Amino acid sequence: MASESSMDIVSKMDMQELKNAIDQAEREITSRFDFKGTKTNFDLQKDSLVIVSDDEYKLGAVIDILQSKMIKRGVPFKNLEFGKIESASLNTVRQSLGLKSGIESDSSKKINTLIRDSKLKVKSQIQGDQIRVTSKSRDDLQAVMKLLREADLPIELQFTNFK
Repeated sequence: MASESSMDIVSKMDMQELKNAIDQAEREITSRFDFKGTKTNFDLQKDSLVIVSDDEYKLGAVIDILQSKMIKRGVPFKNLEFGKIESASLNTVRQSLGLKSGIESDSSKKINTLIRDSKLKVKSQIQGDQIRVTSKSRDDLQAVMKLLREADLPIELQFTNFK
C-alpha cells in the first residue's frame, strides 16, 4: 500500500549564513586596493541590510562583492528587495536592502496555479507563508520541485520536510 508523500515549499533567509557572507565581503573590501580609504560599511538589522559607500559606483561594486559571497554561501540573492539609493552624511550614499522571508500571498497563489496547471497528480495547499504539497508518488513531488526551480519566480524557494 502506497502512503502519502509530502513536502513543504518555503522561502527563508539563513541569517547566520548572511552574516558570514557580509563578514567575507567586508574582509574583501578592506583588502582591495580600489577601496582603500573609503567609508564603506554594512548595517544588518532584523529585516533589512543597509549598505553605505562613497558614491553610487562604489556602492554597486560593494553589492556585486556581497552577491558573490552570498551565492558561494548558498544565501538566496533573489530574496533581497532593493530600496532606492539615498544621500547620506559625509558625502556618502546609502541603500537599504529588505530581507524577504516567507512566501507572500501573491506568490503563493502564483505557485499554486503553476502546480495545478502542470497536471501532475499532487495536491497543494497554502499554510500561512509556506505551501504543503502532497502526492502518492515521490516522483510527482520531484517533478513539482523541478517545475518551480525552472519557473521565473520573484523569490528563492527551498523544499523542506520531504517525506
